[in-house]
Amino acid sequence: MKKLVVSCFVIGIAFNANAQNYWKKNAGKSAKVIFTNSTTNEKMVDKGMVKFEKMGQPKETDACIFVDPDFKYQKLIGIGGAITDASAETFYKLPKNKQKEIIEAYYGKNGLGYTVVRTNMNSCDFSSDSYTYVTENDQTLKSFNVSHDEKYKIPMIKEAQKAIGNNYTFYFSPWSPPSWMKSNKSMLKGGRLENPFYQTWADYYIKFIKEYEKRGINVWGLTIQNEPMATQTWESCIYTAEEEGEFLKNNLGPTLWKNGFKDKKVMIWDHNRDLIYQRATTTLSDPETSKYAHGIGYHWYETWNNKTQLFDNLSETQRAFPDKFLAFTEGCKEQFDLTKIYDVSLGELYGRNMMNDFNKGTALWTDWNVLLDETGGPNHVGNFCFAPIIADIKTGEVHYTYEYYYVGHISKFVKPNAQRIGNSSNRAALTSTTFMNENGQLVTVIMNDSDNDIDTNLWIEGMSAKLSAPAHSIQTVIL
Repeated sequence: MKKLVVSCFVIGIAFNANAQNYWKKNAGKSAKVIFTNSTTNEKMVDKGMVKFEKMGQPKETDACIFVDPDFKYQKLIGIGGAITDASAETFYKLPKNKQKEIIEAYYGKNGLGYTVVRTNMNSCDFSSDSYTYVTENDQTLKSFNVSHDEKYKIPMIKEAQKAIGNNYTFYFSPWSPPSWMKSNKSMLKGGRLENPFYQTWADYYIKFIKEYEKRGINVWGLTIQNEPMATQTWESCIYTAEEEGEFLKNNLGPTLWKNGFKDKKVMIWDHNRDLIYQRATTTLSDPETSKYAHGIGYHWYETWNNKTQLFDNLSETQRAFPDKFLAFTEGCKEQFDLTKIYDVSLGELYGRNMMNDFNKGTALWTDWNVLLDETGGPNHVGNFCFAPIIADIKTGEVHYTYEYYYVGHISKFVKPNAQRIGNSSNRAALTSTTFMNENGQLVTVIMNDSDNDIDTNLWIEGMSAKLSAPAHSIQTVIL
């Protein structure tokens, strides 16, 4: 604890020294405002410039977003989404011009700036069927091949990789080992990895990494198990915190290192915020386990329909493990309804989660499916969900939901390696976050998810820009 306090003190001095001249460089300058307003149906519209002017001590009646460049926190690894079987199958059922449009919309120079891709190892619910990469009971893994993925998933991943370029960050997650490795002899409905197959399953990850990298897809990282406390009707596998730690310490970690993959970023947990602190403090309590782990992944499904998600669990976990990064690895709006795809609440769900996640220390943020069809699938167990882009494979029409635009207000302007900056709101209805890009550009995102218009001030070290934050709107201010 003493070491952590000293470290923070030294960092604080350094940031003060670096930021003292911030307004000497920027005083009197104007900032660009990009705006999405559901009332006027404006989506990521350039609203021109706002000028910063002197403003002393704000009054309690002044709605404000306070930003302080003196305080810098975690660096952003990247923002992106998952290319699942469902996303890729939907993608290749569309006309070529629509495929090109979607790649550009996410990964192109004029798109959302996505740099992160997650995918599933073996099948998941968002696959058309259950599959593995080996034949039944092949304990030697000699039959291992990824030909299943070469039809849809790998080609789409490579399209994204090509469009992203150097900042490309790719990781994968398993939903279940093959049925013959498990206690319930099924890939579905939970069950546990049987002890005799711990090493076989660790070797399976190595096979997957090598096959993907052989095809030019560099693997940045992996999670140990998707949702290890959920017995789902689809592919799932249960690990306690202790079991996950034992598998990482005795099998997966040493096997990765032995095969020259020490640089692969291993993330534990990969489930909801509710248990993240307990999982991290239990799994990582052993230094021999902790040395193999780089990050702690999580989802949002514990209270996705509630505005009071358990965000404080993230900051508590980050304080406990400052050497591990926090990674949001999955989230979506469940219970798909085609009539609701233009509802602004979809975007506000994303805005609320993203900004609070970042403000609590998250460094990597990954949406779930980047693309789904008009049914919210395909999905082999009927678990249909929303995605930022919905494509009608019958008509070829592509629908951009408010999810797409609200994510874009952050991902398009906040670049990899940007550093989160001190940010505070004095109105509950205004959610905000700020990052500084490597070029010194300051990016602040402000969302008003209330029913009331709010005039606010973006206040930075005694200078302020007057902004309008209409009801159910989001804006990005770039200085």
